[in-house]
Amino acid sequence: MNVLVTGSKGFVGMNLCSVLRTMECIRILEFDCDNTFAELEAKLGEAEVIFHLAGVNRPKNEDEFKSGNAGLTEEICAILQRLGRNTKIILASSIQAKLDNPYGSSKLEAEQVLQAYADTTGARTVVYRFKNLFGKWCRPNYNSVTATFCHNIAHGLPVAISDPTRSIELTYIDDVVSALIGEIPSAEEELETGFAFGAELTAYPITLGELAGLITSFRESRQTLVLPGFDSPLVRALYATYLSYLEGEDFAYPLQVRTDDRGSLAEMMKSKAFGQIFVSRTKPGITRGNHYHHTKTEKFMVVEGDAVIRFRQINGTEIIEHRVSGKEFRVVDIPPGYTHHITNVGVGELVTLFWASEIFNPEKADTYFLQV
Repeated sequence: MNVLVTGSKGFVGMNLCSVLRTMECIRILEFDCDNTFAELEAKLGEAEVIFHLAGVNRPKNEDEFKSGNAGLTEEICAILQRLGRNTKIILASSIQAKLDNPYGSSKLEAEQVLQAYADTTGARTVVYRFKNLFGKWCRPNYNSVTATFCHNIAHGLPVAISDPTRSIELTYIDDVVSALIGEIPSAEEELETGFAFGAELTAYPITLGELAGLITSFRESRQTLVLPGFDSPLVRALYATYLSYLEGEDFAYPLQVRTDDRGSLAEMMKSKAFGQIFVSRTKPGITRGNHYHHTKTEKFMVVEGDAVIRFRQINGTEIIEHRVSGKEFRVVDIPPGYTHHITNVGVGELVTLFWASEIFNPEKADTYFLQV
């Protein structure tokens, strides 16, 4: 199927095209500001579905709103009618089409042009009124506060917030792309006709102060190691977006390593929701542990070397023993009420990955030393 994407080099267009390229049944026809109207007409003659994403939102003068939004839509519909085609069109509009401002008025006019085209030709046309979009590849310091916050915070630059209590609604680009892809009819699907609005997409309410604070916490997590709750779809999407603004040399970062005569240990990440993860290197013949917990639980997994993990119920005498090796991925659970230790019985360094069910709190460590 031939799918035309106008504004293919814009934020939404880039994300949409990246998914369309993975679909074997799709041939993408791209149109952007570096193409001519002759090229547009040729592509319109081939297109079976049109995603009309091109538009103007930061013009040099207000007249460009009308020409870049309503005007381009009129041109597309006129060409299709001249070619005798009733191609399905999906238009990227804005929630501002409800507002009385030059940009919103131009978007509303584009919607009306699309409705007239549908009424005249019987084509299926769908309008999506997007809210504040965010996600990878969105241009910072332009018209997206999320992109600006992510870029500036990722680069150690200040962010300006005139009113931290101001609430906005954010829509994630992946949700937008999923909805747009869903507009491509299958070969077996009976084609709908007429004008319609697309389903309202998920929008996440958040204040500007909360948004800046959350993104700042992503940057600080490299020092605190504390991650936010990824059970929130908004947090997952914002964190992915923030990482996309890092420079390549900033992808990696060091951990604080604690070293003693036994080896070394470093904490990797912490969360109130899942506890913490840390890793250790232990020298041959060295034992770590000999303590127990009342509520805290742990998991041990040796990733390199050979070890023995021993347990004893604190009120008993029986020794439970598990031999583990980096040659197999095997996890050992550490139940409460069992004193335990891990000993490097190999000839080389032992590398172990640990998980604890809670973040270590020295004032309430729930760790009691007792020889196994």
